Amino acid sequence: MKIGIIGAGNIGGTLTRRFAALGHDVRVANSRGPESLAGLERESGAKAVSVHDAARWGDVVVVTIPEGKIPELPKDIFAGVAPDVVVVDTGNYYPQQRDGRIAGIEDGSVESRWVERQLGRPVVKAFNNIYAKHLMERGKPKGSPGRIALPVAGDDPRAKKVVMDLVDELGFDPVDTGGLDESWRQQPGTPVYAQDFDVAGVKRALAEAKPERKPEWRATENSPGTYQSPQ
Repeated sequence: MKIGIIGAGNIGGTLTRRFAALGHDVRVANSRGPESLAGLERESGAKAVSVHDAARWGDVVVVTIPEGKIPELPKDIFAGVAPDVVVVDTGNYYPQQRDGRIAGIEDGSVESRWVERQLGRPVVKAFNNIYAKHLMERGKPKGSPGRIALPVAGDDPRAKKVVMDLVDELGFDPVDTGGLDESWRQQPGTPVYAQDFDVAGVKRALAEAKPERKPEWRATENSPGTYQSPQ
């Protein structure tokens, strides 16, 4: 499969390495240009390209950049991209630590629905609730005891199945969490976030989630601070 990855941070770099190791044809991009990704290119075998080229390469395009940087992507990033290309959003809103105030999200929009509007493309929400190190190291064969499960939300059943199949290929059990408007159940501050649950545990945690955003996951007048000193 051809996979374009926009963003080469913790999750983006991990997915680049893992998908390339599985034999997928991966193109990876970041805001600093292909030359800044020479090390990742050598290590993974993926090809470093421009952001536009990554968006136009894949059967799947993974957008994995800080939430606050989404509006800075080129407005024409998906212009001419076939409508059946699957776009994956791995992002999380960290207002006090990194992103500052994003009005649409603060006003009640589900994070990935806000991202979808910025991109002008339907998205599937996945890979946002697991640590990058665990995504890299803790995949197991299907049927293994204690296999970690990952929630996947999206409105298009075909697109969601493509992503769920990739989750399985990476060594995790995919859990269909419903449409994109239900993806708030896997946002930061919910019971499933940053937890290595199995399928039963993920389903239980999703059911226990509350829609109200906790104060520590809302922007303040001083936001953003840092991960070490949120504000």
